[in-house]
Amino acid sequence: MATSNPAFESDEPVAVVTVRSPSYEPSQTRSNEQPPQLSAIQPTSSEVELSTAKVNHFQQLPDAGGNTRASALLEMNLMKNIPKVQRDKWGKDIEFLLSCIALSVGLGNVWRFPFTALENGGGAFVIPYLIVLLLVGRPIYYLEMLISQFSSRGCINVYDASPAMRGIGVGQTYSTFIVMTYYASLMAVTMRYLIASFADPLPWSECSEAWNATCIDSRLIRNMAENSSTTAVTSAELYFVRDVLKEASTIHDGIGTPDWRLVLCLLVPWTCICLTLIKGIKSSGKVAYFLAIFPYVVMLVLLVRACTLEGAGDGMLYFIKPQWDRILEAKVWYAAVTQVFFSLTICFGNVMMYSSYNRFQNNVYRDVTIVSIMDTFTSMLAGLIVFGVIGHLAHVLEAPDIKQVVRGGAGLAFITYPDAIAKFTFWPQFFAIAFFLMLFVLGIGSNVGMATTTMTVIRDRFPQLQPALVAVGIAVVGFGIGIIYTTPGGQYLLDFLDFYGASFVALVLAVFEMVTFAWIYGVGRICRDIEFMLGIKTGLYWRVCWGIITPTLLSAILLYHIATYETFTFNGYVYPDGMYAFGWCIFAAGVLQLPAWAIYTFMKRKEPDWKDRLMHCFKPTHDWGPEDPELNAKYHESVYKYEQSLPRDRSILRRMYDNVFS
Repeated sequence: MATSNPAFESDEPVAVVTVRSPSYEPSQTRSNEQPPQLSAIQPTSSEVELSTAKVNHFQQLPDAGGNTRASALLEMNLMKNIPKVQRDKWGKDIEFLLSCIALSVGLGNVWRFPFTALENGGGAFVIPYLIVLLLVGRPIYYLEMLISQFSSRGCINVYDASPAMRGIGVGQTYSTFIVMTYYASLMAVTMRYLIASFADPLPWSECSEAWNATCIDSRLIRNMAENSSTTAVTSAELYFVRDVLKEASTIHDGIGTPDWRLVLCLLVPWTCICLTLIKGIKSSGKVAYFLAIFPYVVMLVLLVRACTLEGAGDGMLYFIKPQWDRILEAKVWYAAVTQVFFSLTICFGNVMMYSSYNRFQNNVYRDVTIVSIMDTFTSMLAGLIVFGVIGHLAHVLEAPDIKQVVRGGAGLAFITYPDAIAKFTFWPQFFAIAFFLMLFVLGIGSNVGMATTTMTVIRDRFPQLQPALVAVGIAVVGFGIGIIYTTPGGQYLLDFLDFYGASFVALVLAVFEMVTFAWIYGVGRICRDIEFMLGIKTGLYWRVCWGIITPTLLSAILLYHIATYETFTFNGYVYPDGMYAFGWCIFAAGVLQLPAWAIYTFMKRKEPDWKDRLMHCFKPTHDWGPEDPELNAKYHESVYKYEQSLPRDRSILRRMYDNVFS
């Protein structure tokens, strides 16, 4: 790759020039060395602006040996061939904060957290979840916000910090797209329930003869049949399985035909997403006011109602009381990590995407604190509501084990919540409409964030495309793929793709993400970037988490999960062998993005020596840093001064120590 350098003796802007020695390194220059020979080329307008700004600042640098300044400028004036385009910005800082709340506080809290806790021992899951949130969730959330706000780059271009690792961002975008498609299908189910909520009585509150099953009305406060404790199923569960999903007992013979009512309902969320994104980030910021605030009003009402149900206290106690024998199970910790990923929406690229639209000096430290507290509060609130209802169901059915009264999986939010609403004696239709509207709003908030991530990746690559065109394209493709989830076998596919295409991929890429920023880019450099951007020092907690605890904990959980891997099943159902082969292909398509892009980056470099080429693949690109040219020049000045102050004979152990603690 050609390098460039302006003349040094004049105060006037000059043309960018190429260097015949592309492997020339400023950090290795000594005072008795001469810079490589230069030859003129034609620069682009964006290159002249950024190069001139850097030169104006670097002319003021102290020069210990006479030529170190010139050699540093060689590296800093290397520019990309693609001209930089000014990035859109949030209208107000509060829009960013509310958008992050709407993104993170969503179905991951109200839908995924309760059933994950149910499957992993209730209180036995809550303690690992809180520990993982403190040592993994918050540090990664803060790191992703910082690095993208600092560079004004999305989830792929942010790996300009280490180009060989760009595949991490590509793989995370891939996982985000998979999650986006099935989240929208859950919104279709929510819309179906919202429409049904206008009926009197509520259709899931009473048993139907067409179900041909031993059933107990969900509207009943007490069990009316003495012998129903072992065989009865609530009408809320049967309505969900038989009427809404028309769920098949197996997919060995195929997934079946899409349900036309769910297909029509699927149009609604994708239409809302498209309209929200049609003007880009500014329009989604305005919608965030409603998406972030409204759900809490409804959840507080439902919590009050859940607390009044008989037996609810036993369920809530099950939720908060630890089962100490299960805390040491690796799968519980794995579930805690993946839940933190889904709950905070980290390691999927969404947080990076939102942060890339921030103004440079926005106080993300404050935002991280607020969002993480709100996210944890919402998860615990949703858990208390769900387990309160489950405790009541166990009391009604006289079941000895709380876990036996309702199945887990995606259906939990569409069984226990409706069952609670059916027991409302005063105007249950109003509460049903409010709840499913809340659930729909939560889902749209998360879906908008994921769709915006995909949209940002496309527009970063093709900036000439209009936001409206990209938004419509994403909606059409997402709707087309989402139709598979409206079939009788749709729930089988949802859980299957959630495991192979989202949870597992996210954990693997999260390990490499932490290694990239903590040890390739460096904790020390991140801390200096924070001080340059926000003017604050970074505490020991963040340094130790980024450099040691978070990558170590993620790596240990990943390795243990791989070592104890068990065949994935859906409520005990074992998939056909071909499906497992397909699942591993889905997994590989996400994870193998990392080595594929690393090889591509290496082959793209033009250095004649392969060692120099490899070294450059892991160094920041030459326009890395703040988007503003003047700030970018000042930033590179600070980096240059720091590098010149470092001792040249540090040992590897000393470098590792300095990376975290210096």
